[in-house]
Amino acid sequence: MPKASVKRSIECKKKQLIDLVLDVDKYPLFVPFCLGSKVHEKKEQGDLILMIADLTIGKGPLKDTYKSDVKYNKKDDTIFVTNLDGPLKHLENRWHFKQLNKTTEVTFEVDFELKNDFLNMIMTKSFQFGLDKIADAFEKRAEELFNKT
Repeated sequence: MPKASVKRSIECKKKQLIDLVLDVDKYPLFVPFCLGSKVHEKKEQGDLILMIADLTIGKGPLKDTYKSDVKYNKKDDTIFVTNLDGPLKHLENRWHFKQLNKTTEVTFEVDFELKNDFLNMIMTKSFQFGLDKIADAFEKRAEELFNKT
């Protein structure tokens, strides 16, 4: 199963970065390989924000949509995502946010397995590269939105 993590310090407030990550509808504007998104449900339940969302991911002729369960825990500033449906046999990703002076340290961990074994082998080889590209995209988007001078 491909598994990787990335850690970045991004110049913005923690709340701004969390809101950016939870704004799934905007992912096609800046996340590499994200061709579409749709939030089906979003509700607050105590210290949690719960969402059900679709992401369509692809490149060239290959594209697929998967449905995810997204839980943001306000108490510990984490977002936990698992798959509900689609081409993934297994998906877990975690975001953790920590305010450090004028920057926010974000850790993003992904563990997934595709149903297609051949595609799984291909993804394993390039997964860290892809994850770094996604982290770069979030960092660039935060800079564009929050560091206007």
